[in-house]
Amino acid sequence: MTSTTAPVPQFALAGAFLEGLAAQDFAQLGGALAADARLRALLPVGLKEWSGAEAIAGRFAGWFGDTGDFELVDATVGEVGGRLHLRWRVRLRAERLGAGWFTVEQQVYADTEDSGRIARLDLLCTGYRRD
Repeated sequence: MTSTTAPVPQFALAGAFLEGLAAQDFAQLGGALAADARLRALLPVGLKEWSGAEAIAGRFAGWFGDTGDFELVDATVGEVGGRLHLRWRVRLRAERLGAGWFTVEQQVYADTEDSGRIARLDLLCTGYRRD
C-alpha cells in the first residue's frame, strides 16, 4: 500500500520574505517570490490581485514603506496541509495614515515552486487599525 502525502513546503525563502518585510527591504521580499508569482488579497476594500514578483514587492512597499516608524511585532511560519502559513503583525506610524500608531495583521497561505520560491499567496488583512 502506498501513501500519498502533500509535499513539505520549503521554509527558507518564507523566512527571507519575512526578513525582507521586517527590514523594509522590498527587493529581498521580492527575491523570495517566483518571477510569475500571484498574490490574491482580501483587504478591507475588497478582493485585489497582483501578478509578478516585482508588482507584489511593490504592493508590499506601498503598504509598509514610507513610514516614520516601523516594527514587526510578531511573525510565524508554519505549514497547513502542504501549504506555507505565514502570519505577521506590524506596528507603524506613517503620515499618509494620519497621526498616531497603527497596527496591521496579515495571514498568508502560500504555495512554493520546485525551487522553493513562493509562487502563490492568498492573503487576508485586517487593515490599519489605530492603536
